[in-house]
Amino acid sequence: MAVTDAAIDKIKQMILSGELAPGDRLPKEADLAERLGLSRNSLREAVRALALINVLDVRQGDGTYVTSLEPRLLLDTMSFVLDLHRDDTVLQFFEVRRILEPAATAMATKLMTDDEIGELRVILESLPADPTVEELVANDLQFHQRIAQGSGNAVLCSFIESLSGPTTRARIWRGLTQEGAMEKTREQHTAIYEAIAARQADVARSWATVHVAGVESWLRKALA
Repeated sequence: MAVTDAAIDKIKQMILSGELAPGDRLPKEADLAERLGLSRNSLREAVRALALINVLDVRQGDGTYVTSLEPRLLLDTMSFVLDLHRDDTVLQFFEVRRILEPAATAMATKLMTDDEIGELRVILESLPADPTVEELVANDLQFHQRIAQGSGNAVLCSFIESLSGPTTRARIWRGLTQEGAMEKTREQHTAIYEAIAARQADVARSWATVHVAGVESWLRKALA
């Protein structure tokens, strides 16, 4: 593992130095291994590890490329980790959401265009009167993703999207619908939208805090 770690670090340094830029193709395996002073097996293991975290893209028959290195891509692995969480750590993820989502909502209030706010309203109104859990999950994801994107900060958006993926949301929504919390959630989504549409950043931030904290509070009781 130490040899593989060294190989990973050498490739990482090539990217950090600018020698390898997003989209660049890596030199042939034999050439790169000789250049870095590595065995081909160590290099292969390093490439495999970096491909797993979306730093490299191995294309069969074509070569290995540096990915776009966009935050969304690099943070995508966080969703995988989150789906494997234990019940006693999910609340910690929610605490982070309670910090980030209100901030993103306030930023979106100032930065979203009128057309983008109109798209948010369409998402809000597209939820059926008596939705299934699957429809709730899809709508909830879309609503919050649109706001996160509206923050104009790709890193913040990626963190928020990674913190609560479809699997986690589905678990929570099943419990919430059993307790009749659908109407409250719909009202809170509407309040968040209306504050954004009115360009009231502080109000939007407050409603987003209430919304995430409400789900967090339910979850604490459910896990008690």
